Amino acid sequence: MSLIQVINPNTSLAMTETIGQAARAVAAPGTEILAVCPAHGVPSIEGHFDEAIAAIGVLEQITLGKAQGVSGHVIACFGDPGLLAAREMASGPVVGIAEAAMHAATLLATRFSIVTTLPRTLVIARHLLQQYGFSHHCAALHAIDLPVLALEDGSGLAQEKVRQRCIQAKREDGSGAIVLGCGGMATLAASLTQELGLPVIDGVGAAVKMVESLVALGFGTSKHGDLAWPLQKPLSGAFQHLN
Repeated sequence: MSLIQVINPNTSLAMTETIGQAARAVAAPGTEILAVCPAHGVPSIEGHFDEAIAAIGVLEQITLGKAQGVSGHVIACFGDPGLLAAREMASGPVVGIAEAAMHAATLLATRFSIVTTLPRTLVIARHLLQQYGFSHHCAALHAIDLPVLALEDGSGLAQEKVRQRCIQAKREDGSGAIVLGCGGMATLAASLTQELGLPVIDGVGAAVKMVESLVALGFGTSKHGDLAWPLQKPLSGAFQHLN
């Protein structure tokens, strides 16, 4: 049996439950999902400042997960905050949902579109596309122009806007797949895939399956090169617990 820690980097318990539900829906028999979020930080992640704060919470959860004996970790925010630092700290695989979803999309289609939340986050998605080498695969990016927590307000407005943007992407972009650009959209992928007749990819599910595969293959994060364990040095003040 493997235990996969799925980290929601914001502090929303409702979104953590949504993400955990999506992860458990795809997990193989024998895989246990531990869905967690930091006790302190930001309630939603919608910019560079939010990501910088959230990254510390991610590293704290990586530390806790290692103590609990998890096999691998998923960072369930589309900005993949703290991903490389988390890989330095972890022995098991660490997969971010943006990188996982983009990889999955390129295995299923030559071009994909991204549907995310606020327009200001589009530049973050573009940076990730460049960093991961997928810019030439991405046909277009769309924002629903609603904040992340609108996905949890119970009105259904955000979900309908996601649906409409996905329909628009299929009609206008010439893409063969659509990537959902927020962990809070995770439970929408299956119904949208069925309705649109093309793969609508939730990064949470994609990341869980990638971690499962890497664990089954016996692979962990490489400790040769830049992802070697962090250099030992005393951390002070609020960061002492990360020593």
